[in-house]
Amino acid sequence: MSRKAILSVSVSVAVTMVTAAMAGPAAGATPPAPETTTVTPGVTLTSLSLGAKDADDFWTVHVYLPATIDGPLDVAGTALGSREIADRVAAAVRDKGFEPRIEQVDAPGYADHPAGVLGWIVRVGQYATSADASAMLRRIRAAGFAGGTRYTAQDGADAGAPQRVHVLRVDFREFRGTVGTDFGPALNGTEKLTDLVAATGALAGVNAQWFYNSAPGGLYVKDGKLLGSATQGRGGMRITHGGRRVDVDAYTAHVTVRAGGESMEIDGVNRVPGEVWNCGGVGGDLPTEKPQHDLKCTDASELVRFTPEWGTPPAGAGAEAVLDARGKVIALNTSRGASVPPGGSTIQAIGDSASWLLDHAKPGTRLTVSERVEDSAGRLVPLTPDTTILQVGPTLVRDGQVSVNAAADGLIREGTDQTFTYNWAVRANPRSMIGMDDRGRLMLVVVDGRQAGYSEGLGIAQTAALMRRLGAVEAMNLDGGGSSVMVTSGAGIVNRPSDATGERSLGNVVLVRP
Repeated sequence: MSRKAILSVSVSVAVTMVTAAMAGPAAGATPPAPETTTVTPGVTLTSLSLGAKDADDFWTVHVYLPATIDGPLDVAGTALGSREIADRVAAAVRDKGFEPRIEQVDAPGYADHPAGVLGWIVRVGQYATSADASAMLRRIRAAGFAGGTRYTAQDGADAGAPQRVHVLRVDFREFRGTVGTDFGPALNGTEKLTDLVAATGALAGVNAQWFYNSAPGGLYVKDGKLLGSATQGRGGMRITHGGRRVDVDAYTAHVTVRAGGESMEIDGVNRVPGEVWNCGGVGGDLPTEKPQHDLKCTDASELVRFTPEWGTPPAGAGAEAVLDARGKVIALNTSRGASVPPGGSTIQAIGDSASWLLDHAKPGTRLTVSERVEDSAGRLVPLTPDTTILQVGPTLVRDGQVSVNAAADGLIREGTDQTFTYNWAVRANPRSMIGMDDRGRLMLVVVDGRQAGYSEGLGIAQTAALMRRLGAVEAMNLDGGGSSVMVTSGAGIVNRPSDATGERSLGNVVLVRP
């Protein structure tokens, strides 16, 4: 058998493995065959249903726990906690005439964090419908407790839960176009994927990075230009040769401004000064300098650079240097908010950094801004015009092996409250992914979620397993949840976004262009 034939068989076997692994022993009927359509020569879309609804799945009331053993119960806000706290809450619920149960939550092992007990949860009842669970929740709240409803198939522990998976494969042996990223008229603003596909003439696309303050979060290099600050050490996908090569790694970036013989590190690029979403900045951030996903750290003294792609920079107290295309200071302001000159930039400063900028960025002088991006081995990453980097994460597959860097990526919360880790990484959610399969085809994948009985979604460990079984040798997680969306120019929205309002506006996207 030729190598080409072997590889073709391996991908077919991979899909079969996914179906078998996720169908589960109680799945019942065989899932329908995958549906494959040709978007354009070399680009195919396959939609497949995995797993099946289990008769043992039900709705329940999830009682929230206080953060401390003596915390108030009526305003409790943590999903899980220590056994001691869970015992106290369960006893209080029982005293009110309900029948609670305590369940242990186990976290899977990741490449940089061992498996183990994440915590304990308290739940009440088993109901056939969401409405029935909601009725019990009202009684629970009236009795002095906080909580919500949950569907057990979305706990992230059921490998056979129903899933609806959409896979775009781009085979560059036939396809002559490119795969890259884009955003709307400005980074500081969000756009719907359907609008961006129509405006750019793209053939297809998926959502890309998280976005905060209406702008992408994390290292963002587009066509060799650094447009977004790095969350130091988080995972990312480097895309070169128009999508024909992708590499998953972890990245750091350092941007420095030099004025004469003095230099200062720039804290961020194209983000609101003082607000360090996902933490992992370059120093002085509170409460931590380590990556913590979806947590806003703060820094009272920062330099932040704005490029023309941002749009209108934020205004406020501090200082600001306005630079032309050659780095010459054409204005030095004692407040922030000036427009960015064409081809130039502005450097905003807050706190103590404002004094440094006012002392060193004199009008008429030239400031030199240098950028350095490194991979996990400390090697310099050349920012060539053919280079795009999306820092999203976590990593899923590296060099053909499942490899989730959950701790380094900030998915494991510092401190005792592991509610975020439980809800984001362990529980099932809609997911979007990017990768390269073992035939050199780029893959864009969306899994629907939070839709009971139709598609529950995946935990992060299951997401990595799915990508590997689809044949990925490199894969990374993209923004997910209500942001997960896949669009083709012919069919429009392919999946079922989980937000009740439908398709979200996004910070940036991955596009397949002719």
